[in-house]
This record gives sequence, C-alpha cells and structure tokens, in this order.
Amino acid sequence: MAEAVFHAPKRKRRVYESYESPLPIPFGQNGGPKKDFKIFTAEMINNNVIVRNAEDIEQLYGKGYFGKGILSRSRPNFTISDPKLVAKWKDMKTDMPIITSEKYQRSIEWATKLMQRQGQDESTVHRILKDYTKPLEHPGIKRNEEFQWHDELNSETIPKMEGIADKEEFSVMNGGSEKSLDLEGPNEQSDHLQESSGPDPLTPDGLDEHLVEVATLQHCPPPHVHCSKDVLPRRDTQPGDRSPQVDLICARERGPSDEYVLVEEDVYHVSEKECAPREELAPKKRLICRRNPYRILEYLQLSLEEAFFLVYALGCLSIYYEKEPLTILKLWKAFPIVQPTFRTTYMAYHYFRSKGWVPKVGLKYGTDLLLYRKGPPFYHASYSVIIELVDDHFEGSLRRPFSWRSLAALSRVSVNVSKELMLCYLIKPSTMTDKEMESPECMKQIKVQEVILSRWVSSRERSDQDEL
Repeated sequence: MAEAVFHAPKRKRRVYESYESPLPIPFGQNGGPKKDFKIFTAEMINNNVIVRNAEDIEQLYGKGYFGKGILSRSRPNFTISDPKLVAKWKDMKTDMPIITSEKYQRSIEWATKLMQRQGQDESTVHRILKDYTKPLEHPGIKRNEEFQWHDELNSETIPKMEGIADKEEFSVMNGGSEKSLDLEGPNEQSDHLQESSGPDPLTPDGLDEHLVEVATLQHCPPPHVHCSKDVLPRRDTQPGDRSPQVDLICARERGPSDEYVLVEEDVYHVSEKECAPREELAPKKRLICRRNPYRILEYLQLSLEEAFFLVYALGCLSIYYEKEPLTILKLWKAFPIVQPTFRTTYMAYHYFRSKGWVPKVGLKYGTDLLLYRKGPPFYHASYSVIIELVDDHFEGSLRRPFSWRSLAALSRVSVNVSKELMLCYLIKPSTMTDKEMESPECMKQIKVQEVILSRWVSSRERSDQDEL
C-alpha cells in the first residue's frame, strides 16, 4: 500500500474577515479562560438545535464556526436592507434597515394574507394597523441638519400618509416568540421584556418557514389567533393611552433595527403644491420611520454533532427542551433517535475537532464530513470524509457498503472539487457491549484509522516507474 501524500490546505483568494480565537476551554482553577467562561443557551425544537440569542449566535459562529444561519449560507448575516439604499443614505447614521416602499408594501401584503388566514375580519385589521403603520420618530435615528425630515412630515405629509396607512393596517410580525416588547416608551423598549406564555412558534414544517407572531391590542379583548398548527394567545395590556398600542412578541433580544425600518418614500411639500397647483411637482425622496409589520428573524442552527461537542467537550452550551435542561446522558440517548448514525458521526467529529479541523456536513459532495483548516471563510475544504464503525478485525455492518463503481464515482466527485477522499475507520474493541455504548465514555476505547483514497491512473503510474 502506497503512503498518502499530504497536500497543504488551499487558501481562498478573497478573505473578508479576520480570524478570531476559538472558544476558551476551562483548564484550571486559577483563572485562565475560566474566568471569562460563558454558558450559551440553545433549544431543541422539531429535532433541531436552535440558538436564538443574538450575542450567543455571534460568539458561537465567530469563535469556532459552529452552526449556520437558517436564512444564510453560513454566517448568520441576513438583513432586509437594500444595499443600494444603504449606500445612497450612508450619511444617515442609523442601524435600522433601509428598504424601498415596494418592499414595505410587499411585507404588508404578506401580513394581510396571514391575518386573513388567522380569521381576522377586515375591519379589525384596519383598526389595528391604522395606528401601527403611521410614521413616527424613533430615538435611534441620529439626524443632522440635512436630514431633519420628521418635523416636516408631521406638518405637511401626515395627511397624505394617513391615506396610505389606511391600506397598511396589520399587527403581525414574523419570527419565534419568547419575549414581549412594550412599545409605549421606545426609549425603554429593552427594559420591558416579559416571558411569553404562548406555545413554541416554530412549526414542524421547517425552521426557515416564515413564522408569525401576533400582537396584543390595548382596549381590546384577547382572542386566540391560529398560526399554522399552534395557537398563539394574545395578552392583555393596561389601557390608558389615547390610541391603541401594540405589544410585539420578540423571538430574542434585538435592537430597534428589527422592530423599525426606514422606508424611502416620495414626499410632496404642501406649500409648494399650493403655490403651483397646475404644475407637476417632482417628489422628494425621504426616509420615513415605520414599524415593521412582518419581521423575519434569523437563528443559528447547530448540527447534532456540533451541539453535543459544545455540551460534552467544551461544556459551554446548555440545551433545553420544553424549558427543561437536558443532561449529557439524555442527549447521548436522544440524538440517536433523531439521527440513527449520530454516535458514529460524533466520534469522528470529536476526533477531527480535537485535532484542530473545523468539520462541516459533507452532504453536498456525498460524504459525511468536510474538513476545513481554521474555518470555511479562510480555506477550501481539504478532505471529504466517509465514516465507518468496525471492530478489531475490520468487520461489522457497514453504514455505506460501496461497490467499486460507486466508490470510484465518489472519488471522482471529490477530485473534481479539489478535495481528497478520506475513509475514517472507528475501531472499537470486539468485547465492547451495547451497554457500554450507552455512555459517551465509550469513546476512550475507540481507535481511529484514516485512509486517504486516490485514483490510480495507469499511464501516470507507468511514467513514474520509468523515471525511477
């Protein structure tokens, strides 16, 4: 058998981010990384491990590239902002999304259909959104003299906007719900978070499905609104305002950029219109601050192997199911029910992670894992890995029994994408029982053997022999 030749990982031509140190491991009692150690929180929902907290998402992906955004290819950086408008209004110092009026109208249409499916009548929808979609001033906007549009809007354009607001009446937003946000005082929105008593908003149809959260009206009874297969109860709020306000249910703690949007709209000056009634006036583009009627929130989805590694190996993640934390043994027994090959794939994942690789799912290329150096933003995957669990004599029921044709095809696919095909054999003692496999401590008895498979080309091998 020929020895495998090591090929250095291929670095990407363009790298758009800097490398951060991986998550710290508590290795002692006298300080070190342990003093800054943090326990992240995740939830087991519909057989998936989901992280909702924005800070946890940033830490888990930035320090180790764990998981992926459910609305992004890798890093969770989904935004509804229009890039052209962001560049156009770059002098406007704000972190709120900037969108076109057409996109805002589309969000309203989605919310309309959603509320109609939930059984809301037209008059109720009209009454709710009459106050919800009107222009307002948000404290997060830092204006200069060039962009003082709100005072003009109050005096000149509100009569025109009220006509538009009559058509934009919705009290629905998008995303999972766990906390309610009080909008009576926008300056104190982060101080009024409350626990939600409604059921989990994520439906069994999929995590990336646009899920709706229903708002609560003041001065109105709290009817139940149906969302897919779940029932989201509305909450009572204390009356006392002149107009009905809406308590939006937020999936996780976010800034004002998720609740408010800046909409680029055409604005006419009333004084100019009176002076020249017969002339056609060119509209001026202004950014109008409005509440977002249909919010799309992105979560971080962890694979079962990544989630268990964070719990078992690093001890920095706590996974909850129906608000109850799951122990390591419970996870070790529950994950194989969701994914029958979990224990085998996790052993290989644990092995490669411990050696400094960043393993990712290799389904795209027909394998179990892809191995990256540092992370996907910096290097292309070096190896496509097939995992097999065998005994001391390399016998046992194979997960993927290959024929020569299927193995050659898989090898050809790996070569075409500049990756090497690796067979990773997990060798367990012949005396190991199924009872011993019921604990993750069984990994201490597992040995690993790596075999790199390469194509044998007769003409190339013949020329090499002639040179020797």
